[in-house]
Amino acid sequence: MRIGIDFDNTIACYDGVFHAAALERGLIPADLGRDKNSVRDHLNGSGRKDDFTELQGYVYGARMDLVSPYPGFAEFVTAAPAAGHDLFIVSHKTKHPILGPKHDMHAAARGFLTDRGLMGSADSQIAPDRVFFELTKDEKVARAHALGCDVFVDDLPEILGMSGFPDGMRKVLFDPENQFAAKPVPYERRASWAEIAADLRDRG
Repeated sequence: MRIGIDFDNTIACYDGVFHAAALERGLIPADLGRDKNSVRDHLNGSGRKDDFTELQGYVYGARMDLVSPYPGFAEFVTAAPAAGHDLFIVSHKTKHPILGPKHDMHAAARGFLTDRGLMGSADSQIAPDRVFFELTKDEKVARAHALGCDVFVDDLPEILGMSGFPDGMRKVLFDPENQFAAKPVPYERRASWAEIAADLRDRG
């Protein structure tokens, strides 16, 4: 099977990262909640919305060293090709931040994949020519269609609900925080990469 995978919040886990980066820049008190929403709400609520916008560019462009892959993803990258699956990363990501220094966020994401041993030439890595960062959501969906993805894994239901994906494609909602556990969603919901790997192994 040809499996398309989103990047942000599907491969790259930002737990605690925005808090650490905001502390580093002196934007928040140390006792603020460590999740991204707490940082965003604090800055937006104190009239510093632009500070949060610039913080996002800083994290995605300059501090990907703070970010880790979700548990189990590296093992999935190794196991999936061995089981005959082809992996593609297909993500919607602007190239430069809206505010602040013009970091190349596509290059930063690729650097993250390389530094974590996820992208390269070995059998246990994803080939660089199978990694796509598209500028718009529509282009992301079009890329998945052009690649003929049989499965697509994303953390956003609104992306999986867009038209233009290949007919009959399996849509897997990655939900590690179980945000959608009590909500009816018309997609296969999985809370970990171990679950996704087991599902593919069992169902082929």
